[in-house]
Amino acid sequence: MTLPFHLGFFTSFAPDEWNGPLSSGGGAFADGRFYIDIARDLERACFDFILFEDSLAIPDAFGGSTDEYLREALVAPKHDPVPLSVAVGANTTRIGVAATMSTTYYAPFTLARVSSTVDSLLGGRFGWNMVTTSGDAVAANFGSKPLPPHDERYDRADEFVAAASALWNSWEPDAVILDHESGVYADPSKVHPVDFKGRWHQTKGPLNTVRSPQGRPVFIQAGASDRGRQFAADHAEVVVATARGIEGMKAYRTDIRRRMELAGRDPDSCKVLFLVTPIVGRTDEEAQAAYTAFMQTHRFQIDVLARLSAYTGHDLSVYDLDEPLPVIETEGSAGLLARLAQWGTGKTLRQCVIEMGFASDCIDLVGTADTIADTMVAAIDEIGGDGFLFGAPGFQPSRAHIAGLTEALVPALQRRGVVRTSYEFPTFRENLLAF
Repeated sequence: MTLPFHLGFFTSFAPDEWNGPLSSGGGAFADGRFYIDIARDLERACFDFILFEDSLAIPDAFGGSTDEYLREALVAPKHDPVPLSVAVGANTTRIGVAATMSTTYYAPFTLARVSSTVDSLLGGRFGWNMVTTSGDAVAANFGSKPLPPHDERYDRADEFVAAASALWNSWEPDAVILDHESGVYADPSKVHPVDFKGRWHQTKGPLNTVRSPQGRPVFIQAGASDRGRQFAADHAEVVVATARGIEGMKAYRTDIRRRMELAGRDPDSCKVLFLVTPIVGRTDEEAQAAYTAFMQTHRFQIDVLARLSAYTGHDLSVYDLDEPLPVIETEGSAGLLARLAQWGTGKTLRQCVIEMGFASDCIDLVGTADTIADTMVAAIDEIGGDGFLFGAPGFQPSRAHIAGLTEALVPALQRRGVVRTSYEFPTFRENLLAF
């Protein structure tokens, strides 16, 4: 019998699909109403949460300028997800809402304070996607020096989480007593200084916000590298996974759970969710045709190359799309680049881009709602848990795509008894731990 599993939706505060095959004339995203609407749809379908990704600069790796990224709305514009989380939370009642905030460019006190505030505003439904940040362009935006090496950024992030956690815990759960007879609002003996002094972070504390309903936001992290996986195992309550194929997914989850046990944590206290982009059609053939048509769009092909240029630091705009990609040495995302290039096959770069599909997806989900639901159930049976994080084609959600998920795919999963049909608890964390 398949264990029940969790569903989340992954997007950013950026333009929706405004000029593609599923567009309904959108693109005017900045007032947040589009994301409020889709969050309501996701809540009706009982998704655990919606996660807003973020980045802090416009890349210039593709073609040596920001032009293509702006022309195609690939990574920009992108607005701050924290205010959007408040707006979404104010217009929903049960779904979790998570925002990305960088341990590199926030201070622990600032992040702890804003997270506590938002969690209170949302009644205990806020999550924090914990990221470290790299890139000279980001450093330049903040007027800072070039960033430290990869593993040191995670060392700093470990200390950041410790400092922020100390601040969240500076108010005991029953510190606010609201005693009208004595006139005491908060018991001073239950609000504590922190006096945190680490190698990179210092904070006196306590927070000047009351303890929020969850105490702290739900911790979310995408750990791909060895050091990133360890950071996830030490702290995360949700892990965003991009391991490819059933065996890769199974191995990834097993590794995270093993690391958690070694860290003294209960592996069941963290949910590993696998990134997928379902393409739902009325027939399998219709869905496959829609998928194929999307792969052949100019925007999709440029999107893959421009994002990979940013990830690898190697400008892929200089290569002919209709010639094989020569072997490239890079210190960036070498595995992803090798998966794209299919070196030695003689395939053109354009063919490789199309065959690569959605680069971060763990498995391909293309077909009718029933076809996809059966594939998801079989995958979870093989892997052992814990659920999926849905994305949108080209990282641009549309109302049509969301409708396919919430009105067709999720009902098919609900009929199989593998996803929730109602929220059991009021807070994000409690619903995550419900099964």
